[in-house]
Amino acid sequence: MKKFNKSLMAGLVAAGLVASFGANATNGYFSHGYGTKSKGLAGGGIAMPQDAMAAATNPAGMVFVGERMDLGVALFSPNPRGYTAGTPAGLGPFPLFPETVESDDDMFLIPHFARNWMLDADSSAGITVYGNGGMNTNYPSSAGGGFGVFGGGAFGGNPQAGVNLEQLFINASYAKKIDAKSSWGASAIFAYQKFKADGLAAFGAFGLSNDPTKLTDNGSDTSTGFGVKLGWQGEVSEGLTLAASYQSEIGMSEFDDYAGLFAENGDFDIPATWTVGLAYEMDSDNSLTFDVQNIAYSDVASIGNPMMPNLVSGPGNLGTSNGAGFGWEDMTIYKLGYQWTTSPDWTWRVGVSTTDQPIPDSEVMFNILAPGIVEEHFTFGFTKKTGTDSEFNFAAMYAPEVEVRGVNPLDGQTVTIRMQEYELEASWGWKF
Repeated sequence: MKKFNKSLMAGLVAAGLVASFGANATNGYFSHGYGTKSKGLAGGGIAMPQDAMAAATNPAGMVFVGERMDLGVALFSPNPRGYTAGTPAGLGPFPLFPETVESDDDMFLIPHFARNWMLDADSSAGITVYGNGGMNTNYPSSAGGGFGVFGGGAFGGNPQAGVNLEQLFINASYAKKIDAKSSWGASAIFAYQKFKADGLAAFGAFGLSNDPTKLTDNGSDTSTGFGVKLGWQGEVSEGLTLAASYQSEIGMSEFDDYAGLFAENGDFDIPATWTVGLAYEMDSDNSLTFDVQNIAYSDVASIGNPMMPNLVSGPGNLGTSNGAGFGWEDMTIYKLGYQWTTSPDWTWRVGVSTTDQPIPDSEVMFNILAPGIVEEHFTFGFTKKTGTDSEFNFAAMYAPEVEVRGVNPLDGQTVTIRMQEYELEASWGWKF
């Protein structure tokens, strides 16, 4: 009972921290991985579960990780992230001031927690707490006073412009072995979101929102929802394991305070994802992993609806069922990892992932607010045993800068958005 109470308390603390700190991510606004060991493999390893964070990608793996607890924190830095607006073309009513601006707030702490209990030799139950985010920007007031209706700020609002999205997930999982080398698992997911937007009043002043009072500068609003994740893994030949998982789209309650911004009156559901992966144990000390992940951003109207022609298809378009969104396309990410052991106490990891970022060049103007455009991740990590039943884990990530250049559809000027990212993560694991 004492172990259970300590685990529960750690989970509640981690949940509070994830919900309180700005949580950013790298494949759009999803993290490139969950758990320090997975992050060392570029977010891969769905077919090679190694800790209780496995349920974040594939609950089937939990029955193979044993009785354990994992607790960690990442220091994430999206720096630089910003935009450059060129000389106004004078072809429309909404030019941006010609300047280069970088977002403030470049350091974020992202904690995670997981606990797995073995119910018997062939089944387990666990709880996993982790976060997403990434739609976070905070642009200072325009140096030139702006061209917007109110002057100042990226979009003509004072004193600054930006958005912040944070997501907390709590997965309650069950896994059961089919035989000695295969299993299935399922997770019930509770999701919590927090969002705010500032400096967008000019869109309302131009009559582009169905409710300008619920468009911007309303502080933080929250929403909740439930979903499921299903998974399977099994050895398909000697040393080769195949795994697959699917997470449903999570229907979230609406952001009522931003019903004049997001399509469908403030709706912001969490898109469905699927992942398929292979793990090949070359020998007892060397393993390769390869994963493919898909994120269905385009199925969520507030994320996938394009800005044009939606924004000008009728008065008060923002917030309506066909209202303008961020225009994000679906993402498919490929992740390759290599893990090797050099002694009983040391295990090392490297990885690389690649994808096509989700923002078309026609959508750069609105995505000044959410430039989730990095495409490659290079990772390194290790595990150091600190005792018979304890270990320290570390992972580092670098995502090179990506730029996307397009046209402001409300003026014709050139707009370029950019993003580069770094992350360091440490965690501790205990076996029971």
